[in-house]
Amino acid sequence: MSGWSRCCRLLLVLAAAAGCGPSGAKLVSVQKIWDQAPHSAFTDLVRFQDQWYCTFREGQDHTSHDGSIRVITSADGENWSSAVHMPPEPGNDLRDPKLVVTPDGRLMLLAAERKSLGGEQEDYNPWVSFSKDGKVWTPRQPVGEPDFWLWRVTWHEGTGYGVGYTTREAYSQRNSQQEFARLYKTRDGVAYDTHVNVLFARGYPNESTIIFLEDGTAVCLLRRDGKPDNSAQIGVSEPPYTLWNWKDSGQRIGGPNLISLPDGRLVAAGRLYLPDRERRTLLWSVDLESGTVSELLRLPSGGDTSYPGMVWHEGLLWMSYYSTHEGKTSIYLAKVDIPEPEPVEVSGY
Repeated sequence: MSGWSRCCRLLLVLAAAAGCGPSGAKLVSVQKIWDQAPHSAFTDLVRFQDQWYCTFREGQDHTSHDGSIRVITSADGENWSSAVHMPPEPGNDLRDPKLVVTPDGRLMLLAAERKSLGGEQEDYNPWVSFSKDGKVWTPRQPVGEPDFWLWRVTWHEGTGYGVGYTTREAYSQRNSQQEFARLYKTRDGVAYDTHVNVLFARGYPNESTIIFLEDGTAVCLLRRDGKPDNSAQIGVSEPPYTLWNWKDSGQRIGGPNLISLPDGRLVAAGRLYLPDRERRTLLWSVDLESGTVSELLRLPSGGDTSYPGMVWHEGLLWMSYYSTHEGKTSIYLAKVDIPEPEPVEVSGY
């Protein structure tokens, strides 16, 4: 961990001790950017060739067997148009698309196809598609291995890293194995090798995001949905990323995402679970030393909501997410100001 990152975290602790507020994060703007399907959800956001690209699933509802993938684009973040629409095979369901720019400058889309096997059993098969211009996309290629859902890939120094997890419907029912997460790596986005066979194996680990700090440290935010063990885990690892130290965040987080700000602070986003089945999309600050998260900001949201994409651009956090708080499950884009904490002078420091 860099000295600058340690300094930033010390300043945050000192600011809190001095009685300052935990955040100061401010919602600058939010707008609905897409609602053409009955249910639009599970977003991601990226900047590519000076354009915004946002992807999400469209379907009849949250779990309908008709989900397709839509990618929309905008030059200014205000006016959006469809770049591509990817329908499923009849009776199948495309889910949870993710966008990332590859080291060779292509736009990579990772998603999964859900197939019914009869009864309650289902397969979730990850796949990728690539584009050089955001308009023309390669045919879908299957990736990963059967019964593991590769959910997101992050590139670092020419290698992509992603966590795959055993789906309850496919793996556990057919093989009676323990539910666990596995770490993969790739050099081309298509062929994946197992890097850590069992990354985490308590409380049904599943969706995750990995980011890399300036000094090469990897940080993973990992969702869990066990009963009662459902709090998100925060993992830290040094190269070559085979040994991980995990801490319990104390907070259940659905559809997790994670970003490192220019000053070294870490911000997480995802679904906050409230009593009486209330849900909100939320931003948290992340303290790596304690492995805990603290609330920064609740986005205008409710009902079926979360799965944010996050990009730091021109001094603001740009964030896509979906929500049902206005009646129809739709895609939103928020801009959030997260100012640096006020330094506190300490004698002798």
